[in-house]
Amino acid sequence: MPTTAHQLNAELATLVERVERSLVQVRNGRRGVGAGTVWHPAGLIVTSAHVASDGPLRVAFPNGGSLPARILAHDPDRDLAALVVDATGLPTIEVGRSRDLRPGQLVLALGHPWGVPGAITTGVVVGVGSDLPGMPHSRQPWVVVNVRLRPGHSGGPLIDAQGRMVAINTLLTGPAMGMAVPVDVVKAFLREAMGVRRVAA
Repeated sequence: MPTTAHQLNAELATLVERVERSLVQVRNGRRGVGAGTVWHPAGLIVTSAHVASDGPLRVAFPNGGSLPARILAHDPDRDLAALVVDATGLPTIEVGRSRDLRPGQLVLALGHPWGVPGAITTGVVVGVGSDLPGMPHSRQPWVVVNVRLRPGHSGGPLIDAQGRMVAINTLLTGPAMGMAVPVDVVKAFLREAMGVRRVAA
């Protein structure tokens, strides 16, 4: 008879398999590999601004294919970028609400640390806000997590236990501490920069 731990492991594995369909690699030629997430099936991808700072850009998909990408919007202050590739019918991620996050909540960071494709790291939320210790001086809120982020995680999704994207992995601040841009900030960025209609509340 399966134990609770076995059931949890199976559920998390299934959840990750679903989310990884929308996880991409963003290759910028000179600075290696970052991550991104398909936001809209018509080729809209969100990532970190520092991942998309150099070109030419290519996006690699889990099925092994890759396409050139161009930048639609770029905001270094919020460390966000929106890319587009010439594709349709891409699998998208379910979008959550970062304002619902609470300290202690389980989260998973997806990305390509050190170039390893589709790696997952787990941890918990430490705090959410714009005035937490050790954060950059900014009015922007951040999600601080006890997750081992590494180069290559940047631009990838931080998801909750239901597989919904709640933030974008951004910065390593310690051996097991990282920061992410809340998904509510991502929604505002897309509305302001591009007038994207498919932005959940």
